Amino acid sequence: MNVILNLLLAVQILTALGMIGLILIQHGKGADMGAAFGSGGSGSLFGASGSANFLSRTTAVLASVFFVCTLALAYFGNYRAPESGSVLDRAAAPAAAPASVPAGPAAQIPGTSVPAPGSAPAPVAPASGAGQIPTK
Repeated sequence: MNVILNLLLAVQILTALGMIGLILIQHGKGADMGAAFGSGGSGSLFGASGSANFLSRTTAVLASVFFVCTLALAYFGNYRAPESGSVLDRAAAPAAAPASVPAGPAAQIPGTSVPAPGSAPAPVAPASGAGQIPTK
């Protein structure tokens, strides 16, 4: 799976660089008027109109490959292996409660106990009359 992702990413980067190069090479619409009157268009490799057709078709092919690679990378990026049961079955199943193992500094002090998660704390008894209201 990782090899496929790396291959798709390499193809996408190469097509992006190819598109950038082809787009920069192409002439704008204003350059067509100059080519029609013979100003430098006749000395090109593809002729006056052949280069526009070749470059635009190649750019369209590279854009399609780039789009397909982007969709494939998005699909594989969100792909999760199917698990047994449906989403509703997994949501209805109660989560397993962790064992009540004391953690933290209180677990290292002898004679102290840490209440189990989810239980109410035990009431603390006042020591020898502390906290009582004196009466007359």
